[in-house]
Amino acid sequence: MRQLYSFYTDAFWISVKSIFEHKLRAFLTLIGIIIGVAAVVVVGASISGLKTYVVDKVSKVLGVNHFMITRMANVGNITDEEFERKSRRNKDVTWEEYEYIRDNCKSCSYVGAAIFAGADLDQDGTEMPSVRMIGVTDNMYEIEDKTLSDGRFMTREEVERAAKVCVIGADVKEKYFPNGSAVGRILKIRGIPLQVLGVEEARGSFVGESQDRHMYIPITLHNQMFARTGGLGVHGKTLLKENFQESIEESRLLLRNKRQLLGSEEETFSLVNVDEFNSQMDQFTGAIAAVVVPITMIILLVGGIVVMNIMLVSVTERTFEVGLRKALGATRKQILLQFLIESALLCVVGGILGLLLAIGVTALITFMLEITMTVTIGYIILSVGVSSIIGVVAGLYPAWKAARLDPIVALTQS
Repeated sequence: MRQLYSFYTDAFWISVKSIFEHKLRAFLTLIGIIIGVAAVVVVGASISGLKTYVVDKVSKVLGVNHFMITRMANVGNITDEEFERKSRRNKDVTWEEYEYIRDNCKSCSYVGAAIFAGADLDQDGTEMPSVRMIGVTDNMYEIEDKTLSDGRFMTREEVERAAKVCVIGADVKEKYFPNGSAVGRILKIRGIPLQVLGVEEARGSFVGESQDRHMYIPITLHNQMFARTGGLGVHGKTLLKENFQESIEESRLLLRNKRQLLGSEEETFSLVNVDEFNSQMDQFTGAIAAVVVPITMIILLVGGIVVMNIMLVSVTERTFEVGLRKALGATRKQILLQFLIESALLCVVGGILGLLLAIGVTALITFMLEITMTVTIGYIILSVGVSSIIGVVAGLYPAWKAARLDPIVALTQS
C-alpha cells in the first residue's frame, strides 16, 4: 500500500514539475479547455438566469399558488383545430358561477374575479391610448401578491358599492402625475372622475410589452362602464403550497357541478395555473440546453485534441526518461499511468481555471444587465467532469505509446 501511495505521489509531482517547466506551452494547451468549460458554465448560467427572470416576471404579475378559470386560456401551444373546438365548446364564466366557487371552495384561501377592457385616456389634452382597464374584486391584491409604491388598494365596501376609485400602474402615474404623489388626485375615464387610491410598484416589461400600462377599478364599476364581453376570470389562491393542487381540483369540480357536466363530458371552461407555466419554462429551457450545451462541448473536444498533440510532443521529448525508468524496473502500467496523470492534471487545472473565468463573466453580466445569472452545480460538475474525462481520453494514446517504447532503443535517443 505504501509503495502504491509513493508511486502516485511521485507521479503527481513529476506531472506538476513537467507542467511548470513548460508554463507557456501548458497555458496555450489549456486555452481550449478553459474556454470550453467557461462556455458550458456561462451557457448553463444564462439558461438558468432566463428561467429565473421569466418566472420572477410572471410571479410579479400573477403571484404564487395562483390559478385562474376562464372561458379560453392555455399554457403552451395548441393546434388551430383544438383552439377552434374549444372556442365553440367553452362558455363565458358568469358572476353567479364566481360566487358559487367563492362560497363553496373550502381549500381556497382566496377566490376573486377580474375582467378586462381597454380604454383611451385623455385628460387636459394629455392622451394615453390602449390602457388596460382591469375590474377586480378587493382580494385580487392578495391573490396576485401586488405591491404598491404609494397609497392603498380598494376595499370590499368600495367594490360592493361600485365606488369611483382606481389604483393605477406606474406608466399611468408617470404620464399624468409625474411630480409628487398621485394619491387623492382625479383621473377621468370616459368622462367619469375616479379618485386615485394607490400606485402599483413598477413591474417593467415582459416580452417587449409594458406591465405598468393599466388601471384597477372595482369590478362592479367596470360592469357599469364597459360592455360585458369575454366573461369573467375567476382567480383562486392558497396560502400553503401543499393545498394548491387540492384547491384547483375542488374549483374544477365545483364549476363542473354548477354546469351539470357528467363525468365523461369535456369541460366547457379553461383552467390554468402558475405551476403549469413553470413546467413549460422547464421544458423550454431544457430544450435550449439540449441544443446549445452539446455545441459548446465541441470546444472541449477541440481542447482535448490539442492536449493529445502536446502529450505526444511530451512523449517524444522524454523518450530517454521513459527508457531510463523502464531500465530501472518501471512497468508498462506505471509509465502509462504517469502520462495519464499528467494529461488528466492538465485538463483538471484547465477546468478549474475555466470555472473561475465563468464565475467572473456571469458576475459581470449580472452587474451590467441586472439579470440574475446562476452558476448551477449541475453545469459545474458537467463541465469539470467532462474536461477531466477528456484529459484521460486525450492522454490514452500518448501514454500507450510511451509505455510501448523499447528501453534499449529509448536510451539511445538522447
